[in-house]
Amino acid sequence: MAKILIIDDRLDWWTDLKADLEPHHAFKVWSVGNDMTDCLKKEEYEIILLNIQLKQRDSFSLLKQITQVSPQTPVVGLSDLEEAGLIVRAIKRGAFDVIIKPLLKEKVLLAIERGLENRHMRNEIDYLKHEQDIIYDFNRIIALSPSIKRMISTLKKFAQTDSTILITGETGTGKSFLSGAVHYNSRRRHKPFIKINCANLPETLLESELFGHEKGAFTGADKTRLGRLEQAKDGTVFLDEIGEMSAALQAKLLRVLEEKSFERVGGNRTITSDVRIITATNRKPEDQVADGSFREDLYYRLNVLRVHIPPLRERHECIEPLSTFLLYKICRNLKKKIDGFAPQVMAAFKTYSWPGNIRQLANTIERAAILEEKSLIEPQHVVLPDLLKPMSVPDEPPPPKPAESLADKEKETILAALKECLWIQKDAARKLGITPRALNYKVRKHHITHARWRKNK
Repeated sequence: MAKILIIDDRLDWWTDLKADLEPHHAFKVWSVGNDMTDCLKKEEYEIILLNIQLKQRDSFSLLKQITQVSPQTPVVGLSDLEEAGLIVRAIKRGAFDVIIKPLLKEKVLLAIERGLENRHMRNEIDYLKHEQDIIYDFNRIIALSPSIKRMISTLKKFAQTDSTILITGETGTGKSFLSGAVHYNSRRRHKPFIKINCANLPETLLESELFGHEKGAFTGADKTRLGRLEQAKDGTVFLDEIGEMSAALQAKLLRVLEEKSFERVGGNRTITSDVRIITATNRKPEDQVADGSFREDLYYRLNVLRVHIPPLRERHECIEPLSTFLLYKICRNLKKKIDGFAPQVMAAFKTYSWPGNIRQLANTIERAAILEEKSLIEPQHVVLPDLLKPMSVPDEPPPPKPAESLADKEKETILAALKECLWIQKDAARKLGITPRALNYKVRKHHITHARWRKNK
């Protein structure tokens, strides 16, 4: 629910729509004649609805006031007549949108939702403009182990080139983050940086995502769409899990690397786009080349510059500072104050093998921080397989378990695999020796859900 300010000398429309609109957002009507600056300084509004045909006062002077005092607030203009000149003038003076009376509930709510989305995007862009250099500063990356220091030194040199980079390493080691660090420390830093996970999309959707499609290319293609390679012109494209890409798409990607050209799906026009390609995989690409699942010629084109990220278990020096950094970041989001970790927790962190690497470490700390009410993370809020268990002593022995059915055993096996693979279904499917589609069916069959999944099955 957003706070909306209405500035209008004719509120007959508001009288008609008040009952329909108030359940969705909180509205306040400004009394024309009062000091607008004082009103905006006392209270912040997420959207302002302004009549751009006010009789008592020049609405454009009010619009100027609003953009000066509260530049982050989108202003939606209200007009009695659909006059092109008036609408253009309002947009040029800073209005986000203009809607024409008579006002309907759907029309007003749609304008508000679009304004809120615009405000969110502007805030995110503003944050990235101010924070991006800090986030991706090589010198701020926690690198205490000799292997990580060497890797960062290598990536600094790679960033100064335009050559293709292949990053290898286990799941959760930070391959995506380091690709961003390369981009934002390169000459392409002011151009787009686009990430695509090749394992998350079926082949047909991944092809459209990469190369775009023409209107009518397939069912549902009701308009032409630019692909990521076209959108990222002069920038960088990061292809995660490149080992999951099909043979047909590998051939098309090879052409992009060799000629910097491609065609949209369903199109004949050749499109050129100068992009830098950074790829990553948690597999061994040499093994995939040997078994024929990855093109040898593409492998050599991708393997121009290569860097390997060592797993967290091989860089114990980084665990404590990483944990402290992650705790600070998580507590800031949770609006909580936790000073650190109990000694036994940190000792366990340093001896644990961390099969899920930094991602598992972050998830473990986040869960503990949500539950913790004291100034230090205590052991009872930390769960690490075979090392730390939540501390709970039952008052009486638990009742004996009933005999498990075959379905119960299957569900238990699937849950164990999912937990070990940090709830990443494709990894769990590989561990169980079944296809991701088969696992997806069994997940739905047993009503297995997890909060991290975008849509619970």
